[in-house]
Amino acid sequence: MEYQEAKEKFISTWGSLGTLWGINKAMAQIQSLLFISTKPLTMEDIMGELKISRGNTSMNLRQLMDWGIVTKESIPGERKEYFTTEKDVQELARHIAKERSRREIKPVIKVLKEVSSIEDDGTEKTKELIKQTKALHDLAETADAMLNKMVNQEQTWITKSLLKLLK
Repeated sequence: MEYQEAKEKFISTWGSLGTLWGINKAMAQIQSLLFISTKPLTMEDIMGELKISRGNTSMNLRQLMDWGIVTKESIPGERKEYFTTEKDVQELARHIAKERSRREIKPVIKVLKEVSSIEDDGTEKTKELIKQTKALHDLAETADAMLNKMVNQEQTWITKSLLKLLK
């Protein structure tokens, strides 16, 4: 396989996998292009490589910056904005885990806490709702705490832990 074919295959595959970590295909493809780039890229570079519109590129770059995994870089003497991404895969995983917790897990924990805290009117259905949502709340809170602990540990610890889980 030649470089161009390998590059396109990687970007396409990473784009498809993006949904697993909570982002859309174009967003993941932009991040993967920046990830394998040897230098920061302009919006025009990204648009040309991925054959996507300016609006799509702009919107997804903003979201990637909100996630904390893409940053703007200024190059002295250049007027264009350049973009780069986190190159350390473990640090990248940490950013993604933190952001997913903030965007997805914490809101669910909040709703489960509200629902499981309703007044018990003594009926069987209310007792069951409280019991089951409390159990889900506790599980989600435990999972979030474990994720936060993993995210805040040394990078080598993350890799070792994940490898142990996969065995």
